[in-house]
Amino acid sequence: MKPVAIFDIDGTIFRSSLLIELVNMLIEKEIFPVEARKVFEDDYTAWVNREDTYERYIQSVVSSFLMYLKGVHYGELKDTADIVLEHHQQRVYRYTRDLLKELKEKGYFLLAISHSPKLILDGFCKNLGFDKVYGMIYEIGPEGRFTGIIEDEHIIRNKANVLRRALEKEHLDLKGSIGVGDTESDISFLEIIYPLLIGYLLMGLLLALFTYGLVLAILKFKKVR
Repeated sequence: MKPVAIFDIDGTIFRSSLLIELVNMLIEKEIFPVEARKVFEDDYTAWVNREDTYERYIQSVVSSFLMYLKGVHYGELKDTADIVLEHHQQRVYRYTRDLLKELKEKGYFLLAISHSPKLILDGFCKNLGFDKVYGMIYEIGPEGRFTGIIEDEHIIRNKANVLRRALEKEHLDLKGSIGVGDTESDISFLEIIYPLLIGYLLMGLLLALFTYGLVLAILKFKKVR
């Protein structure tokens, strides 16, 4: 059984978000109306100005995508995804790109788990040597148009569930395996690979928060005196 290397994509390998670039291009190509940008532009500004989180911004982009995807033809989305990849395929972090190459040479099974659309992930990950790619799959209705429904959403939303399914279907071994991610949504699959490490990290975070609170309390006490 092969060891597996699990990677998130957006922000871990790709130096942006495939979904963000896809939505922006859909608006530029007038497949989505200009109103689609209004759904997330305030959250984008708040994030850029450090007034709110990236998570809120990306969730607004997701909402915009789902809101305007219904009725779009598969061919239009696929052609737009190809344009995005043509422009942004090389926008990767060198460290994770080189790590992927090293692990591939060592015989690891390369597994990508992302919440970006699988339609654009497949092209991006193929050029990086991934063996299996999991991403959002959107239902296609009559005449090849999207319905706006996410297939198997209960599974793909939780990356730990996706990893468990991949381990079973691909006959993979967690012994000697590694995981790489950059956001809170990646913790669920990282916990499976590094249960003790995640525990130590959480303990360290709690300790840091406690120390920060203690310092603030001391400063406040000194100010009162």
